[in-house]
Amino acid sequence: MLLPIPHAVANELALQVHLALAAIRRGGTGDDARALLHAHVLAQSIAEAGYGVLEPEKVRAADAALIACFECGNTGGGWQLDEAGFEAVAQLVSVYDRQLQSAPLWALTEASERLERMGAGETSQQALRKSA
Repeated sequence: MLLPIPHAVANELALQVHLALAAIRRGGTGDDARALLHAHVLAQSIAEAGYGVLEPEKVRAADAALIACFECGNTGGGWQLDEAGFEAVAQLVSVYDRQLQSAPLWALTEASERLERMGAGETSQQALRKSA
């Protein structure tokens, strides 16, 4: 739990996110957008655990880009990022890549569990009770 995940696993996870990013640049799918959103949430959680630095303004820019992508995609306008949005999300993906290569397994596991709780709709209070 104290060591990073194997490089082959980290590379495979990073490749999935990079493929989603490339797809969404030219008009991807909701699955691509969700993969980027998951990487965004995971990167923030891992950074909060002390692995990697995310500048607040860059996080906000990636947030705005992903929100715009979901709004457009959910209304039939296509799953795409404009150039500024692509750059914002790409910067976040770069941080996520480095985190996958260097953060210990426990930090990745905690971030994944947090993402699962968010997906399940747990409130933070329920999550705290669960971990206590």
